[in-house]
Amino acid sequence: MADPAKDPTRRGDISAQGAAARLGETSVMVCFPCRNEADTIGPLVSAVRHDLVDRQPVVTELVVMDDGSTDDTARIATEAGAKVFDVEAVTVAAGVEPGKGKGNALWASLLATDSDLCVWCDGDLQSFSPDWICQLIAPLLDDPASTLVKADYLRPEDNGGGGRTTELVARPLLSMFHPELAVLGQPLSGEFAARRSAIEQIPFIQGWGVEVAMLIDLAAAFGPDTIRQVDLGVRRHRHHPLSALSKQAAEVAATVLMRNNVAMTADDAAPLGLIASDGSAIELNLAERPPVSSLQSWN
Repeated sequence: MADPAKDPTRRGDISAQGAAARLGETSVMVCFPCRNEADTIGPLVSAVRHDLVDRQPVVTELVVMDDGSTDDTARIATEAGAKVFDVEAVTVAAGVEPGKGKGNALWASLLATDSDLCVWCDGDLQSFSPDWICQLIAPLLDDPASTLVKADYLRPEDNGGGGRTTELVARPLLSMFHPELAVLGQPLSGEFAARRSAIEQIPFIQGWGVEVAMLIDLAAAFGPDTIRQVDLGVRRHRHHPLSALSKQAAEVAATVLMRNNVAMTADDAAPLGLIASDGSAIELNLAERPPVSSLQSWN
């Protein structure tokens, strides 16, 4: 992997006008996966729509994948200018059983769109600039061999800091099993871009392990040198209490261990779970969606 400090595609490398000029016939999808994000999704969609659809022709498809929201996420996103898809409806239309989890929503977005370059951003962002999209696709435009671009950023301490699952679980495990990937600043970042021709060739973990599995699988299939990162500055999002991160951390850990053939104790009759302090078992979401390229009815 290129040394991030020497990477010429870091922040400030490309403007919306520059991206539009360089894209040519290459199409770009921007997706916000959402579940009850009515408080934040409107401004996010509006910003992309205004700057990268109406002012500059950068984004071809602006979509929100609504993962069973019970608030006004879908309505607000539609009014702001996004095409909204129901995750379950998309998967059923593809002839697969309904699933659940963030990874399932990301996978479904590939079924709902067909753009060459795919950009995903979390729907709970409280700091966002449309130029993030341009920064994320820049390495994909610069190097046809690049497959994935992860965001790097600063998480302010006055916003809770963040990155706890990354620093306490993901980075230690990546350092042990995949040191070439541990150098990424934010390996679990929800802001990233991928080349469709590459990402459709790997499976998607349905739960919280999706981002770390994506790194491992793309590195195995195409080489770690095809994974890049760009500095997006400061990122603020909804802060989760530590107690809410246990399941996420367990799914990330289990995913890395499974990808490295470390024996797990669970079987089909007793799914792998997290044991809470009160003795209750919380089932982990480690199910996988197959590579989109393998869906014969979809291709």
